[in-house]
Amino acid sequence: MARLDASAATRVVEAALDGAIALHQQVRGLDLAPVVKAAHVVCDAYAAEGKVLVFGNGGSAADAAHFAAELVGRFERHRAAMAAIALTADASVLTSVANDETFDRVFARQVEGLGRAGDVAFGISTSGASLNVIAALEAARTRKLTTVALTGRDGGTAGRIADIHINVPDDSAARVQEVHRTLIHAICRIVESSM
Repeated sequence: MARLDASAATRVVEAALDGAIALHQQVRGLDLAPVVKAAHVVCDAYAAEGKVLVFGNGGSAADAAHFAAELVGRFERHRAAMAAIALTADASVLTSVANDETFDRVFARQVEGLGRAGDVAFGISTSGASLNVIAALEAARTRKLTTVALTGRDGGTAGRIADIHINVPDDSAARVQEVHRTLIHAICRIVESSM
């Protein structure tokens, strides 16, 4: 395999940084009320001794685990643990549901088992079209959880059915995920400061 020379590789890094900065700036100019509202419903769930169920696929699965870790562990300061579960983390549950039912139900089944009225179901999808995220959001609504969709592109079905929709309007999954992580950190800071 021929590798890029240093100059070409530097241009790749610069382009990635420029793209991330540009999309962050674009989102900065949008209505940020859904981000604040998402943080507030998480606070409300914790005030009522509830929890956050967070889920997504691929890079969004990693973001779900990251979000749950920041809530259970700590974000920027030491404080009491907050209840959060990444529905992406239990391989036995994921594979048993995928095998016995369908992969489209891997998150919905966990929402049915773990979710309670007043909890928050937080779905992450860079396309807004992930069938298992949509199914979980639908299951959550049926059980009276507050639903949040963190999406890319035009938000898709996930964005349309969620109580709160946070959209990063771009087609690049990589750029969307970079902004998703920033928004997750902003939510964590608001929640941690409020608790």
